[in-house]
Amino acid sequence: MNASIGSTAAAPADNATRPASEGVDPRLAGRALKRVAFSEREIADRVAALGREITAAYPDGELLVLGLLKGSFIFLSDLVREIARPLHVDFLVASSYGNDTVSSGIVRLLYDPETELAGKHILLVEDIVDSGRTLQRLVELLRERGPRSLEICALLHKHIATHLSHPVKFVGFDAPEEFLVGYGLDHAEDFRHVPYVASLQ
Repeated sequence: MNASIGSTAAAPADNATRPASEGVDPRLAGRALKRVAFSEREIADRVAALGREITAAYPDGELLVLGLLKGSFIFLSDLVREIARPLHVDFLVASSYGNDTVSSGIVRLLYDPETELAGKHILLVEDIVDSGRTLQRLVELLRERGPRSLEICALLHKHIATHLSHPVKFVGFDAPEEFLVGYGLDHAEDFRHVPYVASLQ
């Protein structure tokens, strides 16, 4: 694996002040948009660029793209179609324990990937990195499986991951400090299917 290949996240830039359009999106079930953080076009362009970066980073070896459900499923499905090399896909479902506001860092795998991980390049795909507590524990668990390499790819990164010691190698966008939905991100299981990333009023 070429360790010199990395990812530079696309910053929100003028998106930070972009208001929502006046039209009402029926997918939002009556909720009003505060603003669109990242449009369909911006996401598509960035995912294509990430696909090229990942292709270049893995010139040889077996690549397993491992999606963390549920939030990564749309991002992962678009991403793998932009990676121009052989790969396999599998998924993880993890549950962290703690009270309503603080994760204990104790993580249990509710769905363990069936694919053998030993000797393979593992690319763990996440929708958004915030505290990093659960992701850090998952990295530790996956390392125990003996992969050839292990890297993280995230659509969004808030850069507040004080509990994550493993760097996020591939980043789509630097995320603003607000609650975001769409493109796999949800609020109480709503809005995952919205094709852009937005904040709600």
